[in-house]
Amino acid sequence: MRNPITRLDRYIMRKFIGTYIFAILLIISISIVFDFNENMAKFANNHAPWRAIILDYYANFVPYFANLFSPLFVFIAVIFFTSKLAGNSEIIAMLASGTSFKRLLRPYMLSAALIAGINYYLGAYIIPKGNIVRQNFETLYKNKKKNTSANNVMLQVGPGLVAYIMQYDNNTKRGYNFGLYKFDQKKLSSQMTANVIQYDTISDSRYHWHATNYKIRTLKGLRETIEEGREIDTLIMMEPMDLVYSKGQQEQFTSPELLRYISKQQERGSTNVVQYEVEYHKRIATSFASFILTIIGASLSARKRKGGMGLSLGIGLALSFTYILLQTVSATFATQASFPAMLAAWVPNILFVIIAYFCYRQAPN
Repeated sequence: MRNPITRLDRYIMRKFIGTYIFAILLIISISIVFDFNENMAKFANNHAPWRAIILDYYANFVPYFANLFSPLFVFIAVIFFTSKLAGNSEIIAMLASGTSFKRLLRPYMLSAALIAGINYYLGAYIIPKGNIVRQNFETLYKNKKKNTSANNVMLQVGPGLVAYIMQYDNNTKRGYNFGLYKFDQKKLSSQMTANVIQYDTISDSRYHWHATNYKIRTLKGLRETIEEGREIDTLIMMEPMDLVYSKGQQEQFTSPELLRYISKQQERGSTNVVQYEVEYHKRIATSFASFILTIIGASLSARKRKGGMGLSLGIGLALSFTYILLQTVSATFATQASFPAMLAAWVPNILFVIIAYFCYRQAPN
């Protein structure tokens, strides 16, 4: 049986993956030096232990930013090693031997598929767990204030069931002046109020709350019954994460958790899920970008030029930063201007697909 991976494929894939890893190690190493230099005083003032700095912060800092800027690393790697191949006339030799440029792109696409698959898995399942540790470290030792309270929270916790909390403190998982209202055919059928409501963090199951100084009013036609008491345990389909939003919270969810959270919030009629939708679609779009930027990079740098790789590298870096800028701008539009989250995440890819097609048509054959 004929081996689908030829020696040429292995040669290009080895160059691609090797240069990609080298670019990550180089740029992330520089980032760590600058980040440590910037935050050294904060670490010292807040008495951050070295173990926490290394294992909690930088051990999660590296994969987060490596994955975030992976399209940039892919672009730099492709342009760097392809320009060297073109400068050594190796691309010319490959094309002269009868290999078409389309066939030449196969090992590039295989490498991009490998990188995209690893990036998606890390971004969707592994890195979110590390983000929890990293962001908790930043709250403790970098003085990054985390939102821990909410006022006048109202949300739907079930069909015809609305909960209201005047004030909620996430540090103690406690809410004050609580109300739970049940509606039957748009008419109030029962109402529960409590001075204090406390989330049970040690319960084996979710949604357990403990109410203090409660009152339950039940309305049946013109009749009303009232039940009062000191304390009562109750199940309410809400959790602390539903009540308080802190910056970057969506980065702490794995992709399946994001889908469940978005679905739950949409069922409640909440409109504050755009940033979660953008995060979910961005993880897929960013992984797919590896293919687009690989085609652009290979097409730009496959032609031998007198000036070497300087021009190709300059164009490549400009396009990379343009892509990252478009990602940021489109995400901002989604959260601030009611722009569809899925479209916002894919706008950079849609535009760069057009650029990739144009570059591919201009590539040497």
